[in-house]
Amino acid sequence: MEDVDAIMARTHELPSGASVAVVGGGFVGLEVAENLSHRGFHVSLVEAAPQVMAPLDTEIAALVHRALRDGGVDLYLGEALAEIRQSKIKLVSGSEVPADMVILAIGVRPDSRLAAGAGLALSERGGILVDEHMRTSDPHIYAVGDAVEKRDALSGQGVLVALANTANLQGRLVADVIAGRPVAQRPVRGTSIMGLFGVTAASVGWNERRLKQEGRDYRAIHTHPSDHAGYYPGASGMSLKLLVDSATDEILGAQGVGESGVDKRIDIIATAMAGGLRASDLAELELAYSPQFGSAKDPVNMLGYINRNIRDGLVQTVQFHELQDELDAGALLVDVRTPGEFTHSPIPGAVNIELDALRERLGELEIDRPIIVHCQVGLRGYLAARILNQHGYQVRNLDGGWKTWNSAQQ
Repeated sequence: MEDVDAIMARTHELPSGASVAVVGGGFVGLEVAENLSHRGFHVSLVEAAPQVMAPLDTEIAALVHRALRDGGVDLYLGEALAEIRQSKIKLVSGSEVPADMVILAIGVRPDSRLAAGAGLALSERGGILVDEHMRTSDPHIYAVGDAVEKRDALSGQGVLVALANTANLQGRLVADVIAGRPVAQRPVRGTSIMGLFGVTAASVGWNERRLKQEGRDYRAIHTHPSDHAGYYPGASGMSLKLLVDSATDEILGAQGVGESGVDKRIDIIATAMAGGLRASDLAELELAYSPQFGSAKDPVNMLGYINRNIRDGLVQTVQFHELQDELDAGALLVDVRTPGEFTHSPIPGAVNIELDALRERLGELEIDRPIIVHCQVGLRGYLAARILNQHGYQVRNLDGGWKTWNSAQQ
């Protein structure tokens, strides 16, 4: 709060339209950048990583980048701060950014000095080590909150997660332990959310980047549904991503960005993960439906249906980041959208055979050549893949269609 007071006091001294540089693209940095932009300042956001919001994967974070730019924020991604000068900052690349005020939001670490002074055990990252009942290395001392190391739900390893829900739950848990109730702390999945410039971004569990680092075998599913029935006024789109263990069907993580309804879907998936549901079980969840609130097949149900199709071998998919390698290796990309859609936004190298004409034009496709089909969001591509597969073609569907591929190009 003291930092907020200092920032507010400084903003009152600056003229309208002054330049502010925010260094750090995490939750705090993004919210500060948004609010300063709303105050009429020219805001630049500097982030050393190639994207903001580390829990999101590249193609999902790109949607947040778009919202920031549309909101008037200048992004300097993959750029590290080198020096703060009078009325500007200098980046490691040599670029200079105007800055009448500089705000550093470059991460947090646990303030565990009190615990260290008391001789309590700390993790390598400085988190206070506790057992399942929140007792520290001194059994007469408990610790709760952001400075306490938690247990990751997927790996079982220690992790620092500074989220209010978990911190508050731990406070109640200690009271129960002291009162003699049989309770224990739960593992964490890092369920988090934020909003900026009218867009909501949320995630739970691991992202694809971490799954690759850990060598996990997984499948990724992208969808682009509306938050409620499209025929009901006011429907807006969202982008969802589900990550699933290829062998066990365990839900490993999910991400979403959109104007409305993202919070509901991520919370449902987080609840499903906590309850031990598999990805295919999402298809059978009985969710409240009325056209102003959702669809008869909710976006969460649809993730479950798509996962089942892949699990049961009805379709094979290709990810956006695999597409170019597949084309270079000789695969043919077939765009099954309408000619108008194809002309407006083609993927380089694609040929256009509209879904409705596919059966009549099968003779134009080589039976021995691998084929990748795509549409706008994946549904027509799935139908095309089924048709071609049943006629003996080697075919895969571009997961998430043109929309996912296009997001990754931002």
